[in-house]
Amino acid sequence: MKRGGVIWSAALAIVVAALLSPASRAVIIGATKSHPYAMGFIKFAILASMGELLAVRITSGEWKLPIGMIYRSVVWGGMGFCNVGMFTLLYNGTAAALASGMLPGGGLKSALVHAIWASVALNLTFAPTMMISHRILDTYLDLAGGRLRRLPSIRMNTVIARIDWSNLIEFVCLKTVVLFWIPAHTVSFLLPTEYRILFAAALSVVLGVILAFAKRSRALAAGAGDLCSSPADAQRIAA
Repeated sequence: MKRGGVIWSAALAIVVAALLSPASRAVIIGATKSHPYAMGFIKFAILASMGELLAVRITSGEWKLPIGMIYRSVVWGGMGFCNVGMFTLLYNGTAAALASGMLPGGGLKSALVHAIWASVALNLTFAPTMMISHRILDTYLDLAGGRLRRLPSIRMNTVIARIDWSNLIEFVCLKTVVLFWIPAHTVSFLLPTEYRILFAAALSVVLGVILAFAKRSRALAAGAGDLCSSPADAQRIAA
């Protein structure tokens, strides 16, 4: 295993050990309850970034840092920060809607029905906005070569022209939402509150790996190179 693989595996081992150890797990849960936004940022910044690195490894065949990796991690962290608020808002909002009869199934008083509606609300409202925003920010970083001082010189119309909108809307915002994210986040909303964002961050890793293998398989079948237009394409929709 190359150096990158060793480092990545060691980081994963540390994360797993921290979650399995009763003492460290209690600290993480306590911090999540006391500082939910900060912990949401940290969880996504770490786990989703690890997933992006693994996706790059799968698609390119080597361990390498995407352009502007530090800033990409900050973007992932921002997504985690936003997810904390939206998870709470939409979970509580769908609970109120079910209780008032504004959504079908309220009379069942079922945790599963509530989780399904919360996931549907999350993924049909907030998720597409987050996915598009993430693609725009990553494209800015790609065009700037990962250097913040170059960002002011990049015009929005250049970014818009660079994005594969067909893939973003048809595949990322539609197919993955229906086939992956709604079922996956239904499970998220069935978990205790303190585990939901952690699970959502882990899901971004899982989906990134699945998409990376799919892209690599298509590339090999077509006799082409890496099909990702940017290093984060295989893992664009984290949460």
